[in-house]
Amino acid sequence: MNEQFLHLMTRAEQLISRIESILPQPLSTPDWQASIAFRYRKRNSGHGSLEPIKHVGAMSLEALKEIEPQKEKIQLNTEQFVKSRPANNVLLTGARGTGKSSLIRACLHTYADQGLRLIEVDKADLVDLTDIVEAVSDRPEKFIIFCDDLSFEDGESGYKALKSVLDGSVAATTPNVLIYATSNRRHLLPEHMKDNLTYTHTDDGEVHPGEVIEEKISLSERFGLWVSFYPFSQDEYLTIVAQWLSSFNVDAAAIQAAKPEALVWALERGSRSGRVAYQFARDYAGKHPTAL
Repeated sequence: MNEQFLHLMTRAEQLISRIESILPQPLSTPDWQASIAFRYRKRNSGHGSLEPIKHVGAMSLEALKEIEPQKEKIQLNTEQFVKSRPANNVLLTGARGTGKSSLIRACLHTYADQGLRLIEVDKADLVDLTDIVEAVSDRPEKFIIFCDDLSFEDGESGYKALKSVLDGSVAATTPNVLIYATSNRRHLLPEHMKDNLTYTHTDDGEVHPGEVIEEKISLSERFGLWVSFYPFSQDEYLTIVAQWLSSFNVDAAAIQAAKPEALVWALERGSRSGRVAYQFARDYAGKHPTAL
């Protein structure tokens, strides 16, 4: 009888352990001294954790060329934030490869010694955004929650979670958290021709967007600061190429001689972006070791 009872208790404990392993658990606290940037990751068990990013890519504001107006807006907003002054959530939109993500990374490095930290959250994990915000709400640091290349399809769950944290929640906004997001879509949602059918016209000729349009723009409107990026001209592209080649210690004469190759490189890729300029500079510097 005692053996049966002990066996039953052992099985019960095993069952309880399995149930506990799948129940929601508080977000584990990372070593905040391990890095200036963290990544939120959700395991197969469904439990999320904040993990330090061991190697944060170096980037300085001075290295980013031909985006001075955008740089000024983002830097000023970030400086207000780290100094505990009012600041806005930021949506950076526009052409690919023009420095949106690099600008955020450069701000992180610039203000890290003043307590700025970054948490990268994938779009699929935005449903846990309130838990992430709650986990850092009592920390002395300032946290940028960074969502890169953000866009939603109709009905995705992360859309409502982000909307709630930005502005629409019953809970007060957390003063040590801002959301910086980059996207190629200004309104973060796909826009279809049929959506235009929801517009209404008044008798005096005014045009009013319908509910579908209002819903699509309601999320982006919750970002207090919009910063737009545009494709680079040829001269701007070459300036960026020169900056990156210089960072690889290529001398001035070689930089001048590299311009035709840089233009061909951009033509083959169909883009004169900062990313393309950086890729060319790496290729050129690697192929011309005497220039290093």
